[in-house]
Amino acid sequence: MVSNDCTDESMPVLTARGVCRVLRDAIFGRREMVRLSAQTWGELYAGLFMVKIEGWSITIFNDCDELDYCEGCISPDGRRWSFDSGDRFGTDPIALLSVWEHQTLENQLKEL
Repeated sequence: MVSNDCTDESMPVLTARGVCRVLRDAIFGRREMVRLSAQTWGELYAGLFMVKIEGWSITIFNDCDELDYCEGCISPDGRRWSFDSGDRFGTDPIALLSVWEHQTLENQLKEL
C-alpha cells in the first residue's frame, strides 16, 4: 500500500518547548545566532525578523522594537513549528522564556 502522507511518523514532532531550547542555547551562548533579515531589528521596528541559530531558521515578531512572539521555526531536518493563534497561552516558545531570558534575547536581537 502506498501512502500519500508527507509526514514522517518516525521523526519527533517539533514543539514550542523544542524551539525554546534552541532559543535558550543562543541566549546562553551555546549556539551562534545570526540575522537573516535584510534590516536590523531597529530598522524593521515592527514586523517579522528572521534569524538562523546553527541551522534552525526562526521567525520572530518585532512589535514596535519589542520582542513579541515566535511566528515559526524550521529545524535543520525540515520539521516545522508555527504559531497558531488558537494555541493555549504558553505554547509560544517566547512565552516559555523567563523574564531575564526574554530581555536578554531581545537585547541580542537588537545587536544583530
